[in-house]
Amino acid sequence: MGVLTGALVMAFVGLIIVGMSAGIYLFGRRVISRQPQPGAPSITEEPAKRVDFEQVTSKMEMIQQIIDQVFLYDEDAQNVEDFIYRGMMAGLDDPYSVYYSEEDYKLMQESTSGTYSGIGAMISQNRTTGLCTVVKVFDGSPALEAGMRPGDVVYKVEDTLVAGESLDVIVSNYVKGEEGTPVQITVYRADEDAYVDLTLTRKKIEVPTVESRMLDETTGYVAVSEFDLITVDQFKTAIDDLTAEGMKQLVIDLRNNPGGILDSAVAMVDYLIPDDMMDFKKGEGKSLIVYTADRNGEGETYTASDGHAVDLPIAILVNGDSASASEVFTGAMKDYGRAVVVGTTSYGKGIVQNLIPLGDGSAIKLTTAHYYTPSGFDLHEKGIVPDVEVPLDEALRTQAVIRPEDDNQLKKAVEVLNNGQ
Repeated sequence: MGVLTGALVMAFVGLIIVGMSAGIYLFGRRVISRQPQPGAPSITEEPAKRVDFEQVTSKMEMIQQIIDQVFLYDEDAQNVEDFIYRGMMAGLDDPYSVYYSEEDYKLMQESTSGTYSGIGAMISQNRTTGLCTVVKVFDGSPALEAGMRPGDVVYKVEDTLVAGESLDVIVSNYVKGEEGTPVQITVYRADEDAYVDLTLTRKKIEVPTVESRMLDETTGYVAVSEFDLITVDQFKTAIDDLTAEGMKQLVIDLRNNPGGILDSAVAMVDYLIPDDMMDFKKGEGKSLIVYTADRNGEGETYTASDGHAVDLPIAILVNGDSASASEVFTGAMKDYGRAVVVGTTSYGKGIVQNLIPLGDGSAIKLTTAHYYTPSGFDLHEKGIVPDVEVPLDEALRTQAVIRPEDDNQLKKAVEVLNNGQ
């Protein structure tokens, strides 16, 4: 079971603890994740070999007989059954295709409720090592009060070793809990080569997905922490309010943004660009934002249609933890020359996943399509390379809260706008 659990590496987005991607519903909400291979998918000429379930069933019955005869402990039949399904999904060798038990599915759906009891930290899971690392600590959160820092690797929760567990399991089953209850989290702090025990008190926190302010008399700033259902209206309101305050140029901060709902990213790009830019033929006379292609080369095309545009110089800040829907947003703005990208190369994800309920309370999340920026760019395992590359200063990388006046990447973005680049 430990091997199977370790193999189930996927990403999970919530408002309090978030990872590299978001859970989605089959009807209209999608998450972008990584793709298995570059280029547009083509129709498979020969059908793939299917699992021989008769053989599998026979072998499982044999194993069960052995368990019944010699296994030392009591068997939890439901747990064994769940791990059979999890193992089947793990066998696809796609870290973002996952089985959810009925309990897991219920917990996962809570992530989009907007408010729940957690610790107030953003966590990313490395797709290669499976380790979960804190990438952001929210101001005023239990995580900040307890001394959690960006770069901390989540090692244990209470007495349970969680290193290598999937992020959704860590968040739903261990970190989240009843408001006011304590939770002890042990993190590994690489710069000190030490394990640090942190005691946090869970609390109900509503973290806005969009924060905005004027940096100076002409420069507006909008930070988007993730793309959720509520993000679109928050983003539009922020843009409108800053415009009313005299904004002449804009910095959009997508650093550490793990992505989220595709439709939200599309709607936000739509709010910024005109509807009738015909730079790319696939848009068929409209401004193409993103398009997808499944295993048969078929997919959906998303174009601008809201009749609204923002004609201002824009800089977008990204880093290595800007992923999925963040890259959809950035890729479209960059392809049209509507924004200059500043920071470091983004994460590089390009897969659409659907969450498919199985009718008995359980569900699977399955990679179903690949996505492309308007120019057809495939960013998988490449990411979006910034127009102006500037790493965050080393001294700031483990700092929980960075003041704007100390943020060298933000200052560079403003400088680029001031110089008309």
